Amino acid sequence: MDKVQDDFQKLLNQHQVELSAEQLHQFEIYYRELVTWNEKMNLTGITEREQVYVKHFYDSITLSFYMDMNRISTMADIGSGAGFPGIPLKICYPHLKLTIIDSLNKRIQFLQNVVDQLGLRDVQLIHGRAEDIARKEQYRDSYDLVSARAVARMAVLNEFCLPFVKTGGIFAAMKGLDPQEELKEAARSLTELKSKLSATYHFELPMENSERHIILINKTASTPKKYPRKAGTPLKSPII
Repeated sequence: MDKVQDDFQKLLNQHQVELSAEQLHQFEIYYRELVTWNEKMNLTGITEREQVYVKHFYDSITLSFYMDMNRISTMADIGSGAGFPGIPLKICYPHLKLTIIDSLNKRIQFLQNVVDQLGLRDVQLIHGRAEDIARKEQYRDSYDLVSARAVARMAVLNEFCLPFVKTGGIFAAMKGLDPQEELKEAARSLTELKSKLSATYHFELPMENSERHIILINKTASTPKKYPRKAGTPLKSPII
């Protein structure tokens, strides 16, 4: 184990996240694949190894500091891009049954490669728009946890993500800057989509002190039939 991985391990240990040698090796393969594929397609602007470990891997795992991942069985990651936060959480918590939905097929191909290289099981990768996939019975109102990291404003994100969450489940939005304004704007969408704000957590990433916020939303009842509206509509006219 070198310094980057040693620092990564120590940061996680502070939050009772223990990684085996095999899990650390998986993170290293993930890093290498990310950088290699990034040369032919735009996956991330961050490629320096220590930065990837902190700003992508550690940042993804922070969700587990605020909720008990051992009590989560099924997770959907919406608009996952290069696999964040879904894949790092799956590496740390191998029991998770993970579904990743992304609208760009190239990214799904990259993620399939990562899943194969890391030997991950129980990962389903779906190419499509969240609004279309959430209309399908096998995905609708079905997940214990749904995550989205820096995808869109909350009023839009709620309509993308909450239809996937089962009643009693959680939607976790991972944000950078203070989301208070977004949350005010999103109040109506929470009501419409049968959910309520549970908690908001604020912290800073280690070593570089950039702000992060995690918003946890509880799903209180099944998604009304009219949601989500057709692809493109939530972005054009959010529920506000």
